[in-house]
Amino acid sequence: MPESGVSRAQHTHIPTDRTGITAATGPTATAAARRTGLLVTLVLGGLTALPPLSMDMYLPALPAVTDALHAPAATVQLTLTACLGGMALGQVVVGPMSDRWGRRRPLLLGMVVYVLATALCVFAPTTELLIGFRLLQGLAGAAGIVIARAVVRDMYDGVEMARFFSTLMLISGVAPVIAPLIGGQVLRFTDWRGIFAVLTVVGLLLTLVVWKWLHETLPPEERHTGGVGDALRTMRGLLGDRTFTGYMVAGSLAFAALFAYVSASPFVVQEIYGASPQTFSLLFGINSIGLITVGQINGKILVGRISLDKALGFGLGVIVLAATALLLMTSGAFGDVGLVPVATGLFVLMSAMGLAMPNTNALALMRTKHAAGSASALLGTSSFLIGAIASPLVGIAGDATAVPMAVVQLVCAVGAMACFLGLCRPWQRGGARA
Repeated sequence: MPESGVSRAQHTHIPTDRTGITAATGPTATAAARRTGLLVTLVLGGLTALPPLSMDMYLPALPAVTDALHAPAATVQLTLTACLGGMALGQVVVGPMSDRWGRRRPLLLGMVVYVLATALCVFAPTTELLIGFRLLQGLAGAAGIVIARAVVRDMYDGVEMARFFSTLMLISGVAPVIAPLIGGQVLRFTDWRGIFAVLTVVGLLLTLVVWKWLHETLPPEERHTGGVGDALRTMRGLLGDRTFTGYMVAGSLAFAALFAYVSASPFVVQEIYGASPQTFSLLFGINSIGLITVGQINGKILVGRISLDKALGFGLGVIVLAATALLLMTSGAFGDVGLVPVATGLFVLMSAMGLAMPNTNALALMRTKHAAGSASALLGTSSFLIGAIASPLVGIAGDATAVPMAVVQLVCAVGAMACFLGLCRPWQRGGARA
């Protein structure tokens, strides 16, 4: 596949300008290429970090929003569901757009709309309007998610792609670590609206960075020229691939188990176990560090030594065990266990996501070089739609019990393992080669 200037610099250490014209060679060129590779990694990491940043900065404020807008917890949780659902639906549109018009233009348009929608959230007077603005925010923010994955597919293949996804997890994983901490500190000086003001500034800065430094990675001769019908046929063909669909659904259900934690944990930790917003932020950050650490173990140690399917299967198995333990603890099977054991179970579950998330993406995208944007859209849409369904279910019994959270996590974890074994059938292919 012909490569753009950025990807050539990545692979051959020959620096290029924005148009892809080859520049000087030698030691200076090698250093320039490395700087280019680092810059692209940071930009893509920022794009993949934006969704968790948009979600997790807002988490410590959920109880405050229920009081300020005089709405029940289940209604306020719909602000998370709306954003997540918007991110799911937006990817279906942006993914095929990026296959047709390239990566840069759809991405920049989405980022501009994201900034405007986030600014509107600052002034939302009612829960209903806040839900609507969050939906628009999610629709626009989808551009960063789907196009970042497509750019990685443009530039890498096989094991290198799996490693790059683990690197992105390191960068984007910093967002869940610092976002609740930032959100908790913002609440010290202002109300929940200030969190959206900070997100508006972050979105604006990232838009400027993308405009200045992210080069086009899809050459014109590689783009699809068909319309909506062609895009739908491409997606139908991808869904007809049983193995691709298996990895997609398994990854989506694992993500739903993670998002059940994201949606319910503010109420579980703060309302049920009486922790402060700052304590919740600290625990959330520790769990995110676990996810990052395991993701780096996956990318730096496991990839290249064992098959990606084995790493994925082990990660899903750990998630099933952790979800089972959480259900037993929250249902009172061991008595009143307190916050520490529950937090430990959540830490194990979150950490195992470091094996599940990068490997499902890599294994699925390995099969879709011809339509990376559409494949990335399907992966993201499936994840966010299933996550959006899981989000309100965790609050179905109110904010006085954590059992619904654990039930949703266990059902999703078992479903992910069933899809991996039943659809992907890694033993028939000997596992994806490491």
